[in-house]
Amino acid sequence: MTVFVYINTSKQVGDADHIKVFANVDAAERWFEENDPEGVAFEYDVIEE
Repeated sequence: MTVFVYINTSKQVGDADHIKVFANVDAAERWFEENDPEGVAFEYDVIEE
């Protein structure tokens, strides 16, 4: 399983808008269309043990 992570570098660590985690690429793309059309999310593996 993977998630997509977006970091808003204009926000401070701990700010609610500093990091966004999306369950899938479709959710990320919808959010970017409305909020940050030039933003980028990186795909990361979720560790399941």
